[in-house]
Amino acid sequence: MKILVDADSCPVSARIVILKAAARTGIGAVFAANRPIPDLGGGARMELCGEGPGAADDRLVELACAGDLAITRDIALAKRLIDRGAAVMDDRGRQFTKENVGEAFSIRCFRVALAESGAEIARTANYGKKELKAFAAGFDKILTALAKKGL
Repeated sequence: MKILVDADSCPVSARIVILKAAARTGIGAVFAANRPIPDLGGGARMELCGEGPGAADDRLVELACAGDLAITRDIALAKRLIDRGAAVMDDRGRQFTKENVGEAFSIRCFRVALAESGAEIARTANYGKKELKAFAAGFDKILTALAKKGL
C-alpha cells in the first residue's frame, strides 16, 4: 500500500497532513508533479515528471495498484486511478468511487463547456480550515480502512 499524490495542485496544508500520516504509519507516499515539491520528509518520494501535458497523471496511473490511496482534484485522473483499483479522494475530503466518478466527470465537462461559451460560473472557494478539516477526516478514515484490509 502507498499514498499517491497529484502534487501539482495539492495545497501545502494537505501535503503536511499526508506527510505526517506517512511518517506515523510507515506507509510510503509518492508525490508526482512537473516541478519539484519542497519540504518532503522521510517516507515520501518525489517523482519529477516530464513537462508534457498529463505526464504526472500518467506516472501516477503507472504506479497505482489495488489498495493504494490517491489524492487528486483531477476527475479524469481519478477515474483512471479507480480503474486501477486505487481508492481516490480530493483535497477537500470527497471520495471518488466507481459509482460517483462518472457523474462528477459529467458535471465537470458541463462546467467547462459553460465557461468556454462565456458563461460565468462560480469558482471553488479558497482552501481554508474547513476544507483542510474535511480532507484530514476523510483521509484518515480511508487510510485506516485500507490499512485494516491490508492486514
